[in-house]
Amino acid sequence: MENNGCFGTFMEKAKPYIAMICLQFGYAGMNIITKVSLNRGMSHYVLVVYRHAFATAVIAPFALALERKVRPKMTFPIFMQIFVLGLLGPVIDQNFYYAGLKFTSPTFSCAMSNMLPAMTFVMAVIFRMEKVDIRKVRCQAKVVGTIVTVAGAMLMTLYKGHVINFIWSEHMRSYAPSTGAATGSTDKDWLKGSFLLIIATLAWASFFILQAVTLRRYSAQLSLTALVCFLGTLQSIAVTFVMEHKPSVWTIGWDMNLLAAAYAGIVSSSIAYYVQGLVMQKRGPVFVTAFSPLMMIIVAIMGSFILAENIYVGGVLGAVLIVLGLYFVLWGKYKEYKEKEAEEIIEAIKGVNFMPPIYEEMEVYDIEKQKPEANLSGLPISEPCMIAMAVKVPINSLEEEVKGKN
Repeated sequence: MENNGCFGTFMEKAKPYIAMICLQFGYAGMNIITKVSLNRGMSHYVLVVYRHAFATAVIAPFALALERKVRPKMTFPIFMQIFVLGLLGPVIDQNFYYAGLKFTSPTFSCAMSNMLPAMTFVMAVIFRMEKVDIRKVRCQAKVVGTIVTVAGAMLMTLYKGHVINFIWSEHMRSYAPSTGAATGSTDKDWLKGSFLLIIATLAWASFFILQAVTLRRYSAQLSLTALVCFLGTLQSIAVTFVMEHKPSVWTIGWDMNLLAAAYAGIVSSSIAYYVQGLVMQKRGPVFVTAFSPLMMIIVAIMGSFILAENIYVGGVLGAVLIVLGLYFVLWGKYKEYKEKEAEEIIEAIKGVNFMPPIYEEMEVYDIEKQKPEANLSGLPISEPCMIAMAVKVPINSLEEEVKGKN
């Protein structure tokens, strides 16, 4: 029984970590599949529309059924926050991210996205969602971890070094040389892609901050996810009509384009938004974004298998720095979480007070009132018995009150 209890406690504490790691695998798969679809000529504007249409269709029935009685009342300020969430996430972030992915490669895009924890941490400090006391070790760990994570991402971007040859990558390259990550891209395209990815990451960090604020007033996670995806779909349709003028771009069949839209909508939008909201309510936005560097490592490995991407020495060194920085950030967040738990326990103990003085006086008065009634009936009442009748009253206070009456 004790072992089961310990295992249950361990799993309860490990749930946020397991959920975020699983999400990174889901995001990694989305990057690979989306890159293949974009290479085949699919418009990223149309992909965003279909992605969130799938996400809305999947998550909306669950929101309607499961949160029918607990859904908060919709107000205009909450609606505007959800509207801006749809603009930041589905429209700005994903359109710019897909455009940057088209000009670069999945591994490079993920490496640039590793600025997300740093941007989120800085924005959380600005909006006073994170408190930084540089004298505390846990705060120093979060700051150092953020800097090291960004340094690792920049190392991957600016320094390549020699190519690391794997047996499987050589095999894939011999059969599919045209699927290289960015073999035809020029330096100008990579610079443009980098700029687009920075804007996308900034929008994504803003999305996390605003989502954390919105969840305080609109706590129905499924309904919030469904509304964000629905409004994002409408906004993306409007953007696509402006940017794409050929009706043929909307054509989609039973091919990789449909798989990319369905996978991204179901896994990377509906499930991801919901799980992120749950974890964010318990651990905050910085904890959620601290796992994004893992996606880059997963994509680098998957890209070498599927897309025959080259893995460079600089990429490996950058990955090591990113993992080290991630450890520092998570360690700081863990210490902060334990301190918060200890403070809540102390506050709970302080909240347990003794019986108020007024109640004590009422108890003593009742005892004294019962004394003459008992004597009239011929039933003697001893002083210890009277004290026992008011167990909530301190003994010393009761004795002094009785002696004063006598």
